[in-house]
Amino acid sequence: MTTTPAPEPLELVCPAGTPAALRAAVDAGADSVYLGFRDETNARNFPGLNFNRRELADGIAYAHQRGAKVLVAINTFPKAGNPGPWHRAVDDAADLGADAVILADIGLADYAARTHPDLRRHLSVQASASNAEAIRFYHSAFGIKRVVLPRVLTVAEIASLNSRIPVETEIFVFGGLCVMAEGRCALSSYVTGLSPNKDGACSPASHVHYEEQGDTLVTRLGDVTVNRFASGEPAGYPTLCKGRYVTAGRASYLFEEPTSLSVVTMLPELARAGVRALKIEGRQRGRAYVAAVVAAFRKAVDAVARGEPVSVDGLAALTEGGRETAGAYEKTWR
Repeated sequence: MTTTPAPEPLELVCPAGTPAALRAAVDAGADSVYLGFRDETNARNFPGLNFNRRELADGIAYAHQRGAKVLVAINTFPKAGNPGPWHRAVDDAADLGADAVILADIGLADYAARTHPDLRRHLSVQASASNAEAIRFYHSAFGIKRVVLPRVLTVAEIASLNSRIPVETEIFVFGGLCVMAEGRCALSSYVTGLSPNKDGACSPASHVHYEEQGDTLVTRLGDVTVNRFASGEPAGYPTLCKGRYVTAGRASYLFEEPTSLSVVTMLPELARAGVRALKIEGRQRGRAYVAAVVAAFRKAVDAVARGEPVSVDGLAALTEGGRETAGAYEKTWR
């Protein structure tokens, strides 16, 4: 008589934009934290965020002492003729004892596989790999162990994909919802000249402008007006895809409304679909936000492991605009 092995427990992968956020995430129950160096090698290259080499060494020590792993995102695309900063990032992550690197560029994946064969390699969502053929290629060519899936697949599609690939899958479960094809979006670079895929900053703060016009707050990115907010209306950060634009004489959100992805109630279904890791978005968030979200998901993941109902207490207040969506995971359109 054979028995079916129990599925591996869901891994909770949490954001660490700063050393303080790393400690908050680990203390709140993160299984892993993901972070980046303080330069253009990672896709959250904003002032005041990220880690220098000494901070990363200290962060890895703090996490490892408490049983958590550290994943280093090196998920932008090296500039032609100047791969040095990206190669150094891989080398330093390996030398400092990171548990894995999260890569998007095919050449950088090759470099990591050749120079640090024992360093675990994950495929970033920035690589936009969402079909079995692409994922199998990255696994066979570069030894990729896990792929972070784009936020465009239904649960049924994820389950089907997991049955056809030899790697773990990681999906986003809470936080910002990007409707664009990660790694291929050119909106921000078109307006600002800085590419999120090469410079690591979507809608960089250096190009953000706020202007009060009577009772209206106008937000701009570069020379483009992104939104106008009435007095008392919550004003979001001017990201182009979350802007309000005029078409057919009416202003509306064309690409994406300011709302958060939240699928905590779907965790049992996602576990049955073969998902291995759950990713919380939010490296630009403060430590209080990180601690609250991680603690809520720690309780939910532990409940799933025990076969108990999942609680959503405390998460609604942390969503963008006080609104949440399951995004494409419950997609019914085609």
